[in-house]
Amino acid sequence: MKRVKLILEILLCGCGLMSATAQDKPDKVRINLQQAIDIALSENPVVKVAGQEIELKKAVMEEAKAGLLPTAELNGSYSRTLKKQTMVMSFGGQETTIQIGTDNNYNGAMVVSLPIFAPALYRSINLSVTDIELAVEKSRASRLDMVNQVTKAYYQALMAQDSYEVLLKSLAQAEANFNVINERYKLGGVSEYDKIRADVQVRSLKPTVVSARNGVNLSKLQLKVLMGLDDKETELEIEGNLKDYEHEMSERRQSAGDLSLANNSDLLQLDLNADLLRKSLSLHKAAFLPTLGAQYNYTFTSMNNNFEITHYQWFPSSSVALSLSIPLFKAGNFKKLKQTHIQMNQLRDTRENAENMLYMQMSSYLDNMSASSEQLASNKESVQQAEKGRLIAQKRYEVGKGTILELNDSEVALMQAQLTYNQSIYDYITARADLDKITGKN
Repeated sequence: MKRVKLILEILLCGCGLMSATAQDKPDKVRINLQQAIDIALSENPVVKVAGQEIELKKAVMEEAKAGLLPTAELNGSYSRTLKKQTMVMSFGGQETTIQIGTDNNYNGAMVVSLPIFAPALYRSINLSVTDIELAVEKSRASRLDMVNQVTKAYYQALMAQDSYEVLLKSLAQAEANFNVINERYKLGGVSEYDKIRADVQVRSLKPTVVSARNGVNLSKLQLKVLMGLDDKETELEIEGNLKDYEHEMSERRQSAGDLSLANNSDLLQLDLNADLLRKSLSLHKAAFLPTLGAQYNYTFTSMNNNFEITHYQWFPSSSVALSLSIPLFKAGNFKKLKQTHIQMNQLRDTRENAENMLYMQMSSYLDNMSASSEQLASNKESVQQAEKGRLIAQKRYEVGKGTILELNDSEVALMQAQLTYNQSIYDYITARADLDKITGKN
């Protein structure tokens, strides 16, 4: 959280908005899309967990590599003989009973082991390398998803702000119309019906404006959550508006053939999982191969019938050994091979289906972008015509040739045209954000 506050203070300094309160806490932070993405990638817990998963996989690989190193251990044992072994021997016709062994037996040893040929261990290390690559790709997928969510949340905040401003202007115009009509009513220039209609128009817009204001607050709160900001006293101010993205809609249109899924994270993860299965199959096959190891033993032994340890005699010995293990038959190994083959077939079919679905989604996003681009020119012209229509309706009403219904209808038409214009831009940029995620654009 300290890091987040530092980032916020830097942003505030850049905008000249440092708080003058005693606690020096920021009240408002003006932020653009890139800044929102940078903070989210730095502070969102989901992204942090994905990064930690990479470190976890690296630790697992280091553990596997440690199996190639020699191991050393000290062993010690003590045994107390409860009943010694007896042996009866005959000397000159006389039988003599002899007890074999001692009461106390001590054994201490140092054992050093080293794998010389361990195919399963080598392939396990190779498997861990691919596992790290998969963790890295999952981390990239998490970041791409976070960028997509933050981008769409930012666009949603812009949409809410622009809609709120449209409704505020419409309400202000309705209030201005009511004030004019009310003054004319007092002078006897218009009927009471016109005054009532103007008043109803104002009152019907107020709940919509309140709802739009709540929508702005909710969209900003969602953006703060995605950015990992838990400071409730910090208020975001979103830079720009939807009209800033209008120029992007006039760029050259793309088709599905112009794009590639080579960087799509879902497909790359499926490919890495397929590689994991191939290496798992190789690991299972290694269970049929022999293993060779070396061992060195250095042992001290002592056998006594008392507990005078300081007077014990210890007898050292040492040995070097090679151990060879050749597996002959284990039914479970064959079952593991069969299971892995089935999983590989399942994954191949899953990838094929996923690729088809992604191409369908990509085409859908491109169609949405194309439709929004085509609608933009018409919607922009509609706004201009609606503004002109409202002006004409105002003039007609002022000279007594128009009605209050015509005036109200012109206000509603203008408001709807402006909202539709904003919606076409919003649909385009959100579809583009989803398309960037599918194509794996960083």
